[in-house]
Amino acid sequence: QVQLVESGGGLVQAGGSLRLSCTASGRTFSNYAMGWFRQAPGKEREFVATINWSGHSTYYGDSVKGRFTISRDNAKNMGFLQMNSLKPEDTGVYYCAIARTHEITWYESYYDYWGQGTQVTVSS
Repeated sequence: QVQLVESGGGLVQAGGSLRLSCTASGRTFSNYAMGWFRQAPGKEREFVATINWSGHSTYYGDSVKGRFTISRDNAKNMGFLQMNSLKPEDTGVYYCAIARTHEITWYESYYDYWGQGTQVTVSS
């Protein structure tokens, strides 16, 4: 079993930055890809970013490319999402998740473990 806990969410003005953290326990975190997803009010959950087991391969959703950076520290069992140039449309609950694969994947169905989410609100 894996437990994931996100932190770092909050309220920020448009153009600002936030750094989300995801702390994992209960499984060999370093063996698996990790991803970030988000869900805005009234919308389906969408893919944000993914990173492979080693941290050497990443992939981003079109809406966040060039603004968000995903990273991980396997020694600390932690993942991160650095969010810059935030926009009101980035508002939502952000979830980290661990995949059953080693390499990057943007398909929700490949992710077996999810955190409880952290709220990000970007004001205009």
